[in-house]
Amino acid sequence: MRDAANIRDVEALQPDWMGFICWEGSPRNVESCPAYLPHCVRVGVFVEPTLEFVKAKISQLGLNRLQLHGKETPERCAEIGEATGLPITKAVSVASEADVARAYIYNKVKSIDSLLFDTQSAAVGGSGRSFDWATLHNYNGKPFLLSGGIGPDDAARVKAFRHTCLMGIDVNSRFETSPAVKDITALRNFIYEMRKYE
Repeated sequence: MRDAANIRDVEALQPDWMGFICWEGSPRNVESCPAYLPHCVRVGVFVEPTLEFVKAKISQLGLNRLQLHGKETPERCAEIGEATGLPITKAVSVASEADVARAYIYNKVKSIDSLLFDTQSAAVGGSGRSFDWATLHNYNGKPFLLSGGIGPDDAARVKAFRHTCLMGIDVNSRFETSPAVKDITALRNFIYEMRKYE
């Protein structure tokens, strides 16, 4: 998110968190501070950043938490968490159950309070493709966010997915009209369907 009007419109839908991509390799990269920042939890999404860069973005965007989306080791995650004092969601790329099993290496890192399971791809994030959620069946670790190609027509499928560690879902590229600009109508309809029978 980086367009002030779009941020306001998304905020009106009452998301729990809103993400700000802080990586030059992404077309959604937030270079300068948006003219408006939301009052919900602001998540800075980073890919193998320097500590100095993370601290600068925390100050610039008023971040409440971090998402590390690269190949950061548990030790590096702990270092960033301890230096910033912010909770971390560690993204894990999934193509098979073996990838899910490898996620347990992050269990002992206190700064990491959640994981995000995303579709494995050559690019970093935003592939628009889903992975087989059945690979998560035996997972029993930190709470996780379900990500990877979730789109406007997936509400019923998401609601049918049951897992004791599931804490939420991450939506991004399939709800965009262009990079970093969300389709408010599609988001509103999706959220309505997700919450309709809660």
